[in-house]
Amino acid sequence: MNAKSRVLIVEDELKIASLLVEYFQAAGFECVHLDRGDVVMTVFHEQEFDLVLLDLMLPGIDGLEICRRIRAVSMVPIMMLSARTDEVDRLLGLELQADDYICKPFSPREVVARARGLLRRTQGQWHSDKVVLDNHSYQVRHGTSVVSLTKVEFELLKILYQQPGRIYSRAQLMNAMYRDYRVVAERTVDSHVKKLRKKLKDLIPDHELIQSVYGLGYKYEQYR
Repeated sequence: MNAKSRVLIVEDELKIASLLVEYFQAAGFECVHLDRGDVVMTVFHEQEFDLVLLDLMLPGIDGLEICRRIRAVSMVPIMMLSARTDEVDRLLGLELQADDYICKPFSPREVVARARGLLRRTQGQWHSDKVVLDNHSYQVRHGTSVVSLTKVEFELLKILYQQPGRIYSRAQLMNAMYRDYRVVAERTVDSHVKKLRKKLKDLIPDHELIQSVYGLGYKYEQYR
C-alpha cells in the first residue's frame, strides 16, 4: 500500500473524527476532515483521495446520498460509518456500492486495519467500466486485449478515468501528469492525448474513450 494514501474523513462528531485522524495519521495516511455532507462533493472534485470514510448521519446531505453521488463519478473505495446497526441500513449502504460498513462504537485501530485491507485489494487497479487500468504495469485491459502505456500516458488516462464525464482543463491534466511542476506547453497535453487515443483505439476500435470538449479540455467516456 502507498504510505501516502489520502483519506477523506466525513464525520460530524468531532471526538470521533479527531480519533480517526489521529490513528490514520499515525498509520502513515494523509487525512482531510469534513464535518458536513453538503461540502463533500466540492472537495472531492478538487482533490484526489484513495479512500473515503463516510458517516451516515450528517448535516447538509446524508452519507447515503453522498455515497450515491460519489459512485456516479468514481470507484474510490468507500467505508461507511454509522450508529445505525439495522441490517437494512447496512444492506442499503452496500447496495449503493460502499465497500465496507462499520457500526459505531468501533475500534479506530480496527478501522485502520480494515482500510489497509481494502486498499490492498483495490489499489493498483481501477475498474470503472469494462476497461481495467493496472498501475503496476502501466497497462490497460479490455477483455483479453492489452495495451502498454508510457508513465505519462498512464497518468493522463488515470485522472480522466477515475471521474468519468468530468471535464479537465489542459492545465489540470498537466499537473496530474507532471508532479515535479515542470513547465510544459499546454499543447503537450494534446500530443499525449493523440498518442493515447491511438493506443486505446487498438483496444476498443468502435468507441472513443477520451473525448474533446471544445474550449474546455477533455473527459473520459465510459465504455459499457
